[in-house]
Amino acid sequence: MVNRYLKRIYTALIYLFLYAPILILIIFSFNASKSRGNWSGFTLKWYLELFQDRQIMKALSNTMIIAILSSGIATIIGTAAAIGIHNMKRFKKAIMMNLTYLPVVNPDIVTGLSLMILFIFTNFQLGFLSLLLSHITFNIPYVILSVLPKLKQLDKHLYEAALDLGATPLYAYRKVILPEIMPGVITGLLLAFTLSVDDFVISFFTTGSGVSTLSITIYSMARRGINPKINALSTLLFLTVLLLLIIVNFRMSGEKIKKEREI
Repeated sequence: MVNRYLKRIYTALIYLFLYAPILILIIFSFNASKSRGNWSGFTLKWYLELFQDRQIMKALSNTMIIAILSSGIATIIGTAAAIGIHNMKRFKKAIMMNLTYLPVVNPDIVTGLSLMILFIFTNFQLGFLSLLLSHITFNIPYVILSVLPKLKQLDKHLYEAALDLGATPLYAYRKVILPEIMPGVITGLLLAFTLSVDDFVISFFTTGSGVSTLSITIYSMARRGINPKINALSTLLFLTVLLLLIIVNFRMSGEKIKKEREI
């Protein structure tokens, strides 16, 4: 009994350690004072000023467009790559998995510098397109690693059975394989979207003049002192990601219940 309570307390402390800074940030986004150590009353003026700030709104627009495009394209490429890797023989599969893990464990500054040098070497103009290609590149491995576990759980005879029943390979993948691995695909999509919104180092090295993301804009603003508008912006981003996770979890839970009822 005591051991069980100790485990619960330990777990609660871990979550408190993780989420206390975010909770404080959310609270102070409603603080009437610019001071981070003094509560002067409740206000929504920082949210109103946030939506009137053209620099932040432009950065937000760039960030959302790049995140949506890069996560979508990376999910398509990563899912196809995961299926290909899953069907490889053991030795080739081991090589491809090592190549997939490498960008994940590689420091962001190395990836950012490498991509910047590549773009400069090929005379590719740094700007929106270079930023988009960079985000697609570093997102693909995360999608692959999200989809592969679902492929391993998949019954390998399902695809063969679909072909035996007259389905074409593309139709069998679309109607049989894809629905089974969809939770992994959605996880990879959300992870890619979050990483794209969050990224600073790679974006800093691969963007051009006139194209700025939220992370770069926040970094520039933070160098002049913490602006309460940053707190408001961070709060909205956190709540947006949280809402997406809740929707996905409800969707997956609903599909699981539906399958159990069908069985």
